[in-house]
Amino acid sequence: MTLGERLDAATRHLPAPLVVVDLDALEANAADLVTRAAGTPVRVASKSVRVRGVLERVLATPGFAGVMSYSLREAHWLAQHGVTDVLMGYPTVDTGALDALAADPVAARAVTLMVDDVAQADLAAKAAAAHGTTLRVCLDIDASLRVGVGPLRAHLGVRRSPVHTPADAGLLAEQLAERDGLEVRGLMFYEAQVAGMPDASAAVRAVKRLSVRDLAQRRALVLDAVTQAVGHRLDLVNSGGSGSVQTSVSDPTVTEVTAGSGLFVPTLFDGYRSFEPRPAAFFGLDVVRVPAPGFATAFGGGYIASGPPTASRQPLPVSPAGLALTGREGAGEVQTPLRLRGRADLRVGDRVWFRHAKSGEVMERFRDVHLVRGEAVEATVPTYRGEERCFG
Repeated sequence: MTLGERLDAATRHLPAPLVVVDLDALEANAADLVTRAAGTPVRVASKSVRVRGVLERVLATPGFAGVMSYSLREAHWLAQHGVTDVLMGYPTVDTGALDALAADPVAARAVTLMVDDVAQADLAAKAAAAHGTTLRVCLDIDASLRVGVGPLRAHLGVRRSPVHTPADAGLLAEQLAERDGLEVRGLMFYEAQVAGMPDASAAVRAVKRLSVRDLAQRRALVLDAVTQAVGHRLDLVNSGGSGSVQTSVSDPTVTEVTAGSGLFVPTLFDGYRSFEPRPAAFFGLDVVRVPAPGFATAFGGGYIASGPPTASRQPLPVSPAGLALTGREGAGEVQTPLRLRGRADLRVGDRVWFRHAKSGEVMERFRDVHLVRGEAVEATVPTYRGEERCFG
């Protein structure tokens, strides 16, 4: 039985558009991440999931520990639902959320804020002072690769934190240590040029090798500088992503790695050599008309991924085989025309299955996700949206 036939059988009673997660693939991907982490705890990135029921399943898997959130309000909400270790992946200037966190002693111990600037830290310190509590913070260290000198110097990686060198990190740590109500808990290094880029060319692979070598030296120096500045041992040194788990854990200074996209495996992760892609998340659309021979039109589907507006950000039809988006229209808000190639054939009422380009983002479009095992829906759980939560 093909993927499409199996998903059709499981969801025949359900209206489309709908989104499903293949539990067998999800569990195999989770096991693969744990294997590649080789004993280092894996923190799950909520941005790449956005379904609390799925987060709970993953956290119940031995080898996973803690969540990396993308919003402070989300982090607080997860803490209120029993997640005991939530690391913010990004800084926040949401003063209302900071005040609410500081007013909740249980959440204040569960959530670690991310900072790379004293301005962010000052907002957190003000909230902590207002409630007589302590908020934990982690320093976001720029893990990009910088090569060359002077005007020829190149920045390879995302534009993230301004804190790059051990001196930068030590200075920021000293400034944080001077502020009452803040406890420096750890460091984060997100090597996007390693974790977030497919192995598409020899040049990309060379950048990855150079980045891994650079970070293996720089992480230890940054850790030493920050430890001296704050005067105590740090709890965590977080690094990596789904595409760099095995290289991140090879550094003995790394205490945990983060992974999220490797659970659902969206199309942007198809080009990686470091792991076997097992797509686990799919959305289904129903054909509502056949406008001409060789074409069919499905209802909905305009779920475009964030990032540069290229064809790689569009969803990919995967079942039945032989389908493609049209170049003129692509995936549309209310309709998605498809070209039929080879022996592909679609009729009104048929269901087409797609993969999204980025993990987690498609869940913002649906209130529920159906968890499929084999040819049956094992459970239906709400997405963040289904729980009336919108975190940006």
